Amino acid sequence: MAKKFHIKKGDIVIVNSGESKGLQGRVLDLFVKKETAIVEGVNLVSKHTKPNAKHPQGGIVKKEAAVHISNLVLVDPSSGKATRVGRKRNESGELVRYSKKSGEEIK
Repeated sequence: MAKKFHIKKGDIVIVNSGESKGLQGRVLDLFVKKETAIVEGVNLVSKHTKPNAKHPQGGIVKKEAAVHISNLVLVDPSSGKATRVGRKRNESGELVRYSKKSGEEIK
């Protein structure tokens, strides 16, 4: 059975610890086995690249590196602040995520 995380691809999150603490960004990719995520504009590393079609000159490129899931907190859609995530069943009986701060359902 697949592990369930408090964040999903496309969510907006805040980094709560580490070098990128306080930065906010959208989750671009999620690695379930490693329990890490790549967040837009967070944990940038310098990568040396050979010349190719995308970068004809080659050189040093800034790229996002993975951040552990435990260091990410979801942003509440209504207030824009960090919130914990809960799960509950809606009227139609399906399991949905909701913000514990506002009680609002997370899309």
